[in-house]
Amino acid sequence: MKTNPFLVAGLATLLVTAGCTTDPDTGQRRISKTAIGGIGGALGGYLLGDLVGGRRDRTEKLVGAGIGGLAGAGIGAYMDKQERELRERTAGTDVQVIRRGDDLVLNIPSGITFAYDSANVQPQFQRTLDQVAQTLSQYNQTYIDVYGHTDSVGSDAYNQTLSERRATSVADYLASRGVQTARIGTRGYGETQPIASNDTDEGRAANRRVEIKIVPISQNDLR
Repeated sequence: MKTNPFLVAGLATLLVTAGCTTDPDTGQRRISKTAIGGIGGALGGYLLGDLVGGRRDRTEKLVGAGIGGLAGAGIGAYMDKQERELRERTAGTDVQVIRRGDDLVLNIPSGITFAYDSANVQPQFQRTLDQVAQTLSQYNQTYIDVYGHTDSVGSDAYNQTLSERRATSVADYLASRGVQTARIGTRGYGETQPIASNDTDEGRAANRRVEIKIVPISQNDLR
């Protein structure tokens, strides 16, 4: 049976609303671990679960690159600092910084990142992406997943390829600005993960996006 994405999104919204707390340092709403468990049951591994390529393979690359892990007690504070810096560096742009437990997700509308039907990062967005890359380089004890998404206009196969190209383009740009490639994974989702209705211009615009998921590397991951 095919899952209705908007029914799932509605369930997730209810769970988020019920499980949010306010961070006293950032003033931002975030999801409690209990709520994350509930959402994980509804949404699976896309935003809240597995890393691209699997944690074991990614960890082997990190060890080879000499990247260390964070002690459990220090993970929250580390991600708090990174969150604050990312919010400061993306202030005034359309980039959304979303906190999910100890993970961060940057939601980047493709309209500010790419020209129509293109996977080349637009020059006017490079300054913002430079700021993001600088922060990701500074806080290097994290995995980074870059996800590409499209609306439903065009064929499934074309949208899948375009989403993969855009995810790779952003990942390559970050790497060119000093983010270690061992930390980065990419995946294109095509039109399969809408966050709004594809029946309206506004909904299609919301669905055309790139997301950067930032996950802390714990010392346990490297054992």
